[in-house]
Amino acid sequence: MKKLSLTNKIFMALILGVVSGLLLYPFKENIMVKKYVIDFFFNFLGTGFTRAIRMIVVPLVFCSLTVGAAGVEDIKKLGRVGVKTLSFYLGTTAVAITLALGVGSLINPGKGVVLSTIASTNVSVSETKPFVDILLGMIPINPIEALAKGDMLQIIVFSILCGVAMALLGDKVSTVRKGMEELNSLVLKMVEIVMHLAPFGVYGLIGKTFATLGYAAMLPLLKYFIGVVVVLLLHYLITYQSLLILIAKYNPLTFLKKFSGPMIVAFSTSSSSATLPASMETLQDEFGVSKSISSFTLPLGSTINMDGTAIMQGVATIFIAQIYGVSLTMGDFVTVIITATLASIGTAGVPGVGVIMLGMVLQQVGLPLEGMALVMGIDRFVDMFRTVVNITGDAVCTLIVAKTEGELVKEEDGATSVKNNKLA
Repeated sequence: MKKLSLTNKIFMALILGVVSGLLLYPFKENIMVKKYVIDFFFNFLGTGFTRAIRMIVVPLVFCSLTVGAAGVEDIKKLGRVGVKTLSFYLGTTAVAITLALGVGSLINPGKGVVLSTIASTNVSVSETKPFVDILLGMIPINPIEALAKGDMLQIIVFSILCGVAMALLGDKVSTVRKGMEELNSLVLKMVEIVMHLAPFGVYGLIGKTFATLGYAAMLPLLKYFIGVVVVLLLHYLITYQSLLILIAKYNPLTFLKKFSGPMIVAFSTSSSSATLPASMETLQDEFGVSKSISSFTLPLGSTINMDGTAIMQGVATIFIAQIYGVSLTMGDFVTVIITATLASIGTAGVPGVGVIMLGMVLQQVGLPLEGMALVMGIDRFVDMFRTVVNITGDAVCTLIVAKTEGELVKEEDGATSVKNNKLA
């Protein structure tokens, strides 16, 4: 068991939870099974894990975003390149989450199953707010209060502002910046510790779900997985390839052929960070992108460009809301789009952190975290596909920035080469 990866352990916990739940389903009304197994054992494991997630969400978001924004000080030197890169990443992420919410609403992955009877959290979704109120609500009047209450949109805005201020002040706040980086390392270690408890939490939550519902939960789970994969494919084909053709003037088939290597690495490792060396080498050697551009856009993309994760969060939000019988309003959709887009800045580098960020999105629209168990159980399979989309977005952005900076020339075979190197 020690040699198994965390994702394999979570998957095994999913299977064991499903089997245990289905075996106990015929006896769910038995007083011993209900009182000691379902309501105590399963509930303790599942609820304990979700409470641990709640514990680390706020410090994780604050530290990650602050350190991430502070590390983008190169934008001051690279000027328009930084603006283009950030605009592309945040813009495509917003498109991705919007597409996910739209497709999720069409396929209705959670329709027909109501899990509210086993939810230990009271579900409440606020009434629709005017868009201007949503925007104004992002600005914290009291940042300490926002941190205490877990108001994620306000925390995100305050964190980014802190990071930008650190970047502008530079060496004047080197001690503060170093302290924040160390605090971020501490929080990431806490995330790692909590995620080691994920198999137990998944087993408890899944076991309770299937012991209560039986086979009724399987079809929505399959619909959720297919829904995420469909949206990922649509985002790749429509969003990325359109930008590749219209702006970078690059052949999509040539792009796919040359970039297939990093895609395979991303699919097998499910890690944007692990794929970064392969992506940089391919963009520089095969596509002819200058090192000065690729060394800026790709590492930044592996940190803030999480379109695949945003898509998962969008479909999962629809999935969990429908399973719990909650109707999301247009204001909730806008909140999810803004939250997931801004939260994508802090979702890289740590296994399982994308699912933890999903917990942040669910909290923002008042949905219970217990529904995350189903998502976490098959997250390994979803993660392989969404990581491919993430690193593809990084590559497309890099080509577009290089092209608009006049550093790429289209050759006869559809390849590109460096024309000049303004930034080197």
